[in-house]
Amino acid sequence: MTAGPRAFGALGAFMAAAALAGDREGCCDAAPAAPAAPSWEFTATAYPTIVRGGGDYTSAVVVAQRAALHLEARVNYESVGARSAFIGWTFGGGEEITWELTPLIGGAWGTTKALVPGLEASVGWRRFDLYVEAEYVRPREESSRYLYAWSELGYRPVEWLRFGLAAQRTHAYGAERDILRGPFAQLSWRRITLGGFWFNPGSKEQVFVASIGAAF
Repeated sequence: MTAGPRAFGALGAFMAAAALAGDREGCCDAAPAAPAAPSWEFTATAYPTIVRGGGDYTSAVVVAQRAALHLEARVNYESVGARSAFIGWTFGGGEEITWELTPLIGGAWGTTKALVPGLEASVGWRRFDLYVEAEYVRPREESSRYLYAWSELGYRPVEWLRFGLAAQRTHAYGAERDILRGPFAQLSWRRITLGGFWFNPGSKEQVFVASIGAAF
């Protein structure tokens, strides 16, 4: 064989090897990366409460969420001086109408000692949303058991403003009315949300609940 054919043969072998190496490298590069583990998200909200003709106090709620896992702790929620903790699982979906549902199970101690099953649910459509939060407080004394509920019907004309109507069923204030109703408004800036809920406006059983929340 002359030098020319041998040179072309060597060049062809080199190009074939380079192409095979490139194919192997591209195959390895195309392998999908392992999905990142879901991160924790936290929110903490304080609720200073002013009761007309009654005792003022502040309750607080801290939530830790990781994917569908929902953990929650509350202070002065079931009653003043009570502590409670919950674990739950969040389900959700929808496109035009979105929804989210979180069943909870937990317990309270302190001034209220009870098993407390609960539920948090929300539905959203365009700029409107409905939020419902409920729990059944089950102490050993059957006469002390009660259903607590909080609901909000909100409208968000812009991203930083939400307002609407709120209602709650509670025995916490010792008033004659079990169900309280009134307007509310919330302002959001980055991770901070400030709000106010005015129940029974104009009556002798007025209750004002402020909210100061942060997400991190």
